[in-house]
Amino acid sequence: MAEEQKNVTPASDSLLEVHHLRKCFPLKKTITGKVTRELIAVDDVSFSLKAGETLGIVGESGCGKTTLGRAILKLHQPTSGRIFFEGQDITDYTSSQMREIRKKMQIIFQDPYSSLPPRSTVGGILSEPVEVHNIVPKDQVKEYVLDLMDKCGLRSYYYERYPHEFSGGQRQRICIARALSVNPKLVICDEPVSALDVSIQAQIINLLKRLQQEMDLTYVFISHDLSVVKFISDKIGVMYLGSMVEFGAKEDIFANPLHPYTQALFSAIPYPDPDVKMNRIILSGDIPSPANPPKGCRFHTRCPHAKEICKEVTPEYKDYGNGHCAACHLLNE
Repeated sequence: MAEEQKNVTPASDSLLEVHHLRKCFPLKKTITGKVTRELIAVDDVSFSLKAGETLGIVGESGCGKTTLGRAILKLHQPTSGRIFFEGQDITDYTSSQMREIRKKMQIIFQDPYSSLPPRSTVGGILSEPVEVHNIVPKDQVKEYVLDLMDKCGLRSYYYERYPHEFSGGQRQRICIARALSVNPKLVICDEPVSALDVSIQAQIINLLKRLQQEMDLTYVFISHDLSVVKFISDKIGVMYLGSMVEFGAKEDIFANPLHPYTQALFSAIPYPDPDVKMNRIILSGDIPSPANPPKGCRFHTRCPHAKEICKEVTPEYKDYGNGHCAACHLLNE
C-alpha cells in the first residue's frame, strides 16, 4: 500500500489532492518507544479540489475535521497517505521546505479570541507575515496592510489598536486578513463562524465569498453548520469517526444523500416553515471512541439499517456516479 501511494500521480487540474490520508496520535508506548495504543483521528481520507472551489467538511464534534485540516497544512505530520499541492507531493517536506509553501496555504482558526497575540497591535499582527515572506518591499508594508484591512472591512485607525479592544466579529476579520496577507491560494477555514453571533456569521460568510472571487481563493471550509456549508460550498465531504463516509458535489449530496449518517445529519437541518413536518432521524447511542473504533463499518453501532455484514466488514468507498462517493454496504444491494 505504501509503495502504491508513493507512485500516485495527481490530476493536472487539481490544486489539492489527498490520497488515503491517515493521522494517529500515540496514547501508550512501551519503554522502547513502540506504540501499543493509538487514537485514530483521521483514517483513509481521499479527495481532490480544483482551484477556485470550496470544499465543505461536515460532521459531529470529534469526527476529525480539524485534524484533517491541520494535517493537510502539515501542522500535524500525517501518519500515512499522500498530500499533493499544485502537483507537488508535500507529504514528506521538512519545515524548511514547507516555509515557501506556507505562503500558498493558510488557515483561519476557530477561536478569534485565542488565535491573536494579545501584546501585538493589529498593524504588527498583519505586518509580520508580510515582512517574513517578503511580500512587498519594506517601505510599502504599511500601505499594503492598510489596503488589506480595507478589503476585510477593518478601519485604518484600527492599525494601532490591540486585539482586546475588538468584538468577536472584528477579531475574526483580523484573523482573515492575517491569513490573506501572504496572498495564499488555499485557505483552511476551521469553523471560522462557530464562535460568532448569527448576524455576524452572515457578514463573515459574505466577506469570505467576496474575497474568494476577488483573490481567486480555494477554501476547505470545516463546519458542523449544514446551512452555512450549503451556502458557501461547491463540494461536500461528510466525516464520521475519522473516515470520509460520503463525498460529492453539493447539489448531488443535498438532493440524494446516500449514506445513512448523511441522511440523519440532513434531517436535523431546521426548516423555516412551522407547518412542514420534518422526518427527523434520531440516532441512538453515542459516537464510539476513536481510540477504540468498532470493527466493520464504524457507523453500524448507531445505524438504524445495520446488518450482520456491517459489523464485520469495512465497506468499500466507491463512486456511485458523477464523483458522488460513499462507503456503505446497503448501497451494494
